[in-house]
Amino acid sequence: MTNPSDATLVIIPTYNELENLPLIVGRVRAATPEVDILIVDDNSPDGTGAKADELAAEDEHVNVLHREGKGGLCGAYVAGFQWGLEREYTVLCEMDADGSHAPEQLHLLLAEIDAGADLVIGSRYVPGGKVVNWPKKRWILSKGGNAYISLMLGGGLSDMTAGYRAYRRAVLEEMDLDELSNAGYIFQVDLAWRANVAGFDVREVPITFTEREIGESKLDGSFVKDSLFEVTRWGVKHRAGQLAEMAGVTRSVIGYEYNRWNRNRRR
Repeated sequence: MTNPSDATLVIIPTYNELENLPLIVGRVRAATPEVDILIVDDNSPDGTGAKADELAAEDEHVNVLHREGKGGLCGAYVAGFQWGLEREYTVLCEMDADGSHAPEQLHLLLAEIDAGADLVIGSRYVPGGKVVNWPKKRWILSKGGNAYISLMLGGGLSDMTAGYRAYRRAVLEEMDLDELSNAGYIFQVDLAWRANVAGFDVREVPITFTEREIGESKLDGSFVKDSLFEVTRWGVKHRAGQLAEMAGVTRSVIGYEYNRWNRNRRR
């Protein structure tokens, strides 16, 4: 009996991750030797792309996709998804290059896929999940932002901004990847929300998120403002659509009851 996770691709975007890349690739290969890896490098000036080519030359499970210029995390994942969908992979995963997503926990996500989930999110904010080495202010900002996102969009998910994920290919085939929002890290919310609205089985598993030890974070504070503005816009539009749908159903029910009452009155 085969499982969906038997054909898994782990996509690792890179930009200036020369020191981290061999470490994360080695950990993935040790933890889940059966999966393939795709390194998507955005023309890193520090030589990450060349290192990726070296790793690929040494290991048939490692592949490299070079992109011109720094195109952003969303663009890197979209390119990786498209590369994987053009091949026979049934599960495609997102994983950071900096070690914040523990490859040793990938099996938790894949087990849920094999148990029937369509999208599995490695969550910091469900019971059992935790964050290591984050300043309190950043934790509050992330936790509060996710609570706001959940309130505005619904769906019952605790960590829609999380970037440690496993998708069945059917989820990504359903999406128009070119339409994904690219306001900061909001594309992660966009994907999770679209999957939820489309009726896919979206689950969360607890993971330990560890702040990077080597290099600097690519994340700046501007994503908070941009992301929450975008989520607010989606939420208002979504709620307006729900209210319009509810109003239409109410009118139909009232009309049906009135017509039935009128027919009975004439008898």
